[in-house]
Amino acid sequence: MSDTSPTTPEPYRIPDGDLDDLASTLAKTMAEVRQHGALLDRLGSDPVPVAGQHTDDTPAAEAADADRAEGSASVFILALGGDPYAAELAALSDWVNYLLLPVYGREISSSRPWCTRWHEHPEAVARLHALWLAWQQLTDAEAGLSGPSTWHRDHLDQALVHLRAPDGPFAACTTSPTRPNHRVLITPAPEQSGTTA
Repeated sequence: MSDTSPTTPEPYRIPDGDLDDLASTLAKTMAEVRQHGALLDRLGSDPVPVAGQHTDDTPAAEAADADRAEGSASVFILALGGDPYAAELAALSDWVNYLLLPVYGREISSSRPWCTRWHEHPEAVARLHALWLAWQQLTDAEAGLSGPSTWHRDHLDQALVHLRAPDGPFAACTTSPTRPNHRVLITPAPEQSGTTA
């Protein structure tokens, strides 16, 4: 006689090493989704008027004056403030933590310092944001097959040289992974005009 009782399937076990890979892949995918969401939000907002472009009967000179009065919009993080800055910094942080550092982070040393609190260094935020904007443009399919190479040569290499230089923005921060450190270097104070004694 044959056994006709239903059999319980064996649970499928994923090796722990594969779980780490899956977790990493999921984290990268989630970061990309957040980046795409931020990009879609930016693209979905009101378009920035192009200087000299006007759709009504207003003369071009008056339209240009109105554009200057309103101020030009920028996608650069240092031109943002409040919630837009916080949202852009969060998206940038995902890109830095889940793509840039795992691939290009390299070892920390006295000749290549790094700071885990890089977002507190204005120069680092500015350089990393510019690097991320270039990455978004040059890794897009419209950039062509040489886009990623151009990004490495013209953007990544230059940014890392400046960020991780011994006298760069992280000079007073971590130079050894076993001794974490963080200190924002003081920048020169702007000259005050019209000071009295």
